[in-house]
Amino acid sequence: MSDKWLRRAPVNGYMGRPIVSRPERIMKFLIGLPPVAAVVFALTVAPSPSVQAHPVADPGAQAFAACRACHTLQAGGKSTMGPNLHGLFGRKAGSAGGFSYSPALKASNIRWDEKTLDQYLAAPTKMVPGTRMVIRVPDPAKRKVLIAYLKAQTAK
Repeated sequence: MSDKWLRRAPVNGYMGRPIVSRPERIMKFLIGLPPVAAVVFALTVAPSPSVQAHPVADPGAQAFAACRACHTLQAGGKSTMGPNLHGLFGRKAGSAGGFSYSPALKASNIRWDEKTLDQYLAAPTKMVPGTRMVIRVPDPAKRKVLIAYLKAQTAK
């Protein structure tokens, strides 16, 4: 029996080729490219700063984003899971038409202003036990921004 069947593959790589790491192969590839192709390749791989930069949205609009799932702000806007909030400030709680309010909110005798809305948003079920709104805004700074946004948007 000959020993040719017992021979192993060369230690330095496949068929005598040297072993090269992936980063080395990439560098050799890039060096071999013409300069224009290398620039195009680099620009497509690296994201541009203009793509990464996002315009800063109105903080009030950001705070209202979660509320938008249930509430609308425009005059004559549709009431969905929650009432339309147009004309909110100065209005008695549970009095706007087009929405079925909880008996607890209707009987609360709350008149909406910055103070009452701040208390309600902090803990709706604590201020009005039996209300259907259970979403809280625990952060005072976020509530302040949200209330300012609501005041501006619901008066239009």
